[in-house]
Parts: sequence; structure tokens; C-alpha cells
Amino acid sequence: MVGDIRVQAEPFDYGAECAAFAARARGAGAVVTFLGLVRDDGGRLARMEIEHYPGMTERALEKIAEEAAGRWPLSACLVLHRHGSLSPGEPIMMVATASRHRQAAFAAADFLMDYLKSRAPFWKKEFGADGAAWVAARDEDEAALTRW
Repeated sequence: MVGDIRVQAEPFDYGAECAAFAARARGAGAVVTFLGLVRDDGGRLARMEIEHYPGMTERALEKIAEEAAGRWPLSACLVLHRHGSLSPGEPIMMVATASRHRQAAFAAADFLMDYLKSRAPFWKKEFGADGAAWVAARDEDEAALTRW
């Protein structure tokens, strides 16, 4: 199984991506999707800028998608992550997994999301009323990896 890995600046249509993914997931009995949005805790975020190293980022995401496919019987996998300047409420990333059974699809999606949150090579900087600051790793995100 080869995953569909995309890192892009352009916005994406979540509904269209879900429909296209489900159409490609032939033989699957379950499709799980997750959409991550730019969160604005407290209403102070003006924008977030996401940086990455082209090539390196895609290879890292491909590796984790391959690991997910090695752990669970996936028939399809999608990891889509945006970079550039994003506003609060905008879609930032999407994960989709397909398998014959829901348990595998849910577990693989959860695994991919934990990886993306804590290990994917993206650098995020928040801009708001108080100035700009790089987003630091959170202890609870690191702790979530211990499940795997």
C-alpha cells in the first residue's frame, strides 16, 4: 500500500477529498477521516505560518504512512498537510485511512495524527496581538506517542 502524501500551500476541499478517497478505497469496509483546523485559543491569533523543508518533509510522512500500513491492514492512506500563512479556522491537515474493518482504520488514523502532531518536520509560528512566537512541543502530545 502506497499512501497519498501531499504537502501544499493551497487550500483543499475536505468534502471533495473525502469523496475521492472513499472512491479509491475499493474493497474497504471502513474509511476514517480527520480534519485539523488552525485553532485560536482565546481569540488572539491573527495567523499561523508553517514552514517545512521540501523533500525531507514528504519523505518523513511517507515513512510514517509505511509504518502505519505495516501495523494495520490498510487498503489506502492519505496524509495532507498545508504550509504557508493560515488563518484561524482554516483547514491545516487531513488524514484518511481505509481498511476492511473499522478498528484498523481508526487505529491507523489515530497513530498518524499523533505522529503528525509531535514528530512531523513542520515549524509553526503564531502571530497575534502580543507579537510572534514559535509553537513549542507540548508534553501531552509527546506522551500520546507512548501508546504506540
